[in-house]
Amino acid sequence: MSVTVFNPRINNDAAVAKTTAAAPAVTALKEPSSAQSPVHSTPPKKVFVTTQGCQMNVYDSGKMLDVLGDSHGMEVTHDIDEADVLLMNTCSIREKAQEKVFSELGRWRKLKEKRPDLVIGVGGCVASQEGDNIQKRAPYVDMVFGPQTLHRLPELYDQSNEQRDVSPKNRIGTIDVSFPSIEKFDFLPEPRVEGYKAFVSIMEGCSKYCSFCVVPYTRGEELSRPLDDVLAEIDSLAAQGIREINLLGQNVNGYRGEKDDGSVCRFAELLHYVSHVDGVERIRYTTSHPLEFTDDIIDAYAKLPELVSHLHLPVQSGSNAILAAMKRNHTIDVYINQINKLKAIRPDIHLSSDFIIGFPGETDEHFQETLNLAKELNFDHSYSFIYSKRPGTPAAELPDDVSFTTKKARLAEFQKVIIDSTLAKTHEMIGTTTRVLVEQVANRHPDCLIGTADNTRTVMFPYDEEQMNELLGKIVSVRVTDFVSPHMVKGELIEVLA
Repeated sequence: MSVTVFNPRINNDAAVAKTTAAAPAVTALKEPSSAQSPVHSTPPKKVFVTTQGCQMNVYDSGKMLDVLGDSHGMEVTHDIDEADVLLMNTCSIREKAQEKVFSELGRWRKLKEKRPDLVIGVGGCVASQEGDNIQKRAPYVDMVFGPQTLHRLPELYDQSNEQRDVSPKNRIGTIDVSFPSIEKFDFLPEPRVEGYKAFVSIMEGCSKYCSFCVVPYTRGEELSRPLDDVLAEIDSLAAQGIREINLLGQNVNGYRGEKDDGSVCRFAELLHYVSHVDGVERIRYTTSHPLEFTDDIIDAYAKLPELVSHLHLPVQSGSNAILAAMKRNHTIDVYINQINKLKAIRPDIHLSSDFIIGFPGETDEHFQETLNLAKELNFDHSYSFIYSKRPGTPAAELPDDVSFTTKKARLAEFQKVIIDSTLAKTHEMIGTTTRVLVEQVANRHPDCLIGTADNTRTVMFPYDEEQMNELLGKIVSVRVTDFVSPHMVKGELIEVLA
């Protein structure tokens, strides 16, 4: 698990000029109102954020910056040495995640020794698990908050400032790792965007309790946002030039959002609502669970051209015995049947999945079943990992009886199957036409524009200078002519579709 710098919007003239050229509808960070914070006579404070883990954490990191920008006029920086606030958005998905967090905090401690006014905050799933233990082990940490309480960052920041002159041992802990229902979305500022794609969180938490997963314990059980709130956010994003929406949740197809009449909107119905938002031309979603990949969702692929021809549906293993140990509560036959139904409606559907290799009790036979599944369904790509214990999960109590050497060998063999499939599918694109959302000028090939195809491949094609502003943000048809890499192709523009 590596800690990487989250790369959100930068509020400076150069960035604004660049953004304006690429997406005229994008606006800058909202100016703080006088009711929220006083007018700054000094330069605005700067925030440095590191993000670990899943796409939900990346989304949450963006919201952290939004709330601090909205409440205190803060700006993001990628230079840790000039930051006034350091935030670490943590993930507990891997073994020893806590120790890696404290190791990083040890490096931050040295910065705070040089700059005592530096404010350090720890959020995310490790913060939810560890709670006040973080400030006990690292008393120089000023605030601790969970995934569900990031909207309270401004209040925690103010409280930490009030105690700046109090010695660490006498401070009142600024800790909030509670689970206040879905409240956080009611307090987030209007979404701000860059480019033409955006994630929209439609629910929080998970109630599936797979034996290897910490999400129910760190993010709580499933809670869906009301339908009107989700649509209002998407409408705001579309008004700012967003063309592709990616609906986000730990179990996104378990969405059960309340309508204004008190009835419940299920996920398939939500897809129909989103498809009718003006400006939205493509819809993706992540992550799904096979238990709730129901027929009405499959039928939506026949009715909604906005739904891309790509599905990410985690299966985790090809062995029914291992699935039972994982408490996935479905069988491989059910999974294959769902995929076959979808292929009957969308023959060009591209599939990706998640796999855990070397789960406790996995035999050579079990692993061979996983290999066979990958070959049978011909996955486009996958996220596959060696099993490691997640502290606090039921699987952590199982004997980890698969040697690390065996896990590595199995993972390499499995990933070769997936890589071969990815290469074959990318080569198969040559000579075909594909739908592409045009996003930007290619960094290394300034004579070309690049965008994303339905199947997640990056597509590059040459353009005339006068065409650029007419093509950016458009859905176009491109005839693929060349293979560039496993996930990139080159082609020629055919027509603008939308």
